[in-house]
Amino acid sequence: MSDQWLAWGQKLQALAQNGLAYSQNPFDIERFEAIRAIAAEMISTGAGLEVKNIQAIFEAESGYATPKLDVRAAAFQDNKILLVREMLDGGRWTLPGGWMDPGDTPGGAAAREFREETGYEVRPLKLAAVYERGRHGHPVFYFSTIKLYFVCEITGGSPATSNETGESAFFEEDGLPELSIARVTSTQIHMLFKHWRQPDLPTEFDTD
Repeated sequence: MSDQWLAWGQKLQALAQNGLAYSQNPFDIERFEAIRAIAAEMISTGAGLEVKNIQAIFEAESGYATPKLDVRAAAFQDNKILLVREMLDGGRWTLPGGWMDPGDTPGGAAAREFREETGYEVRPLKLAAVYERGRHGHPVFYFSTIKLYFVCEITGGSPATSNETGESAFFEEDGLPELSIARVTSTQIHMLFKHWRQPDLPTEFDTD
C-alpha cells in the first residue's frame, strides 16, 4: 500500500470520526458511517488485512480525531544502545516505549515505558526527534501517529521482562539486531546515537 493511499484512508477515517462526533442529523450520520466503511476498505485492500477488524478498530474511536502519541526512549552504555525483544512482533528488537496515556507528560511516559519493559530507571535528557510515523519507513498503520524520541540516562534498576517484551540487551551501532520496524527503524537508531554523542544538536522534526 502506497503512503498516499494510506494517507487518504487515514484522512477519510478522521473526517468520518469528526462528523460522527458532532452530527445529530440521521442522514449525516449515515453518510459519515459510509465514509468510515470506505476508509476501512481502502486500508484493508491495500494492506491485506481483514476489513472487519479494521472496521471494529475505527468504530471504537470516538470524539474529535487527533494523532496518537508514541514515545520511545534511548539509553546508552559503553557506546551501546539498549533494545528490548518485542514478543508481539516475532521477537524482533525495538526501543522501549509505547502509547502515551491521558494525563501523561511525554518524558514521564517515556521513563515509565522504559521501566516497565526493561526494569531500568531512566531520566530523559533531551527530546531528539518528533516524527510523523507515516513519513519514516514504517509499515501500514490505521491512524496518524506522532512519535517522540528521547535520549535518556540510566539512573538505577536492574534487568526485567514484561508481558509484551522479552529480554533486553545493549547493541553497538554497527551491530544492530533485526528490528521491529513497526516501532523503530535503523535510521532512527542512528539518529539517536548522533544526538547522544552530540547533545547540543537541535531537536529534529518534520515540516511540510
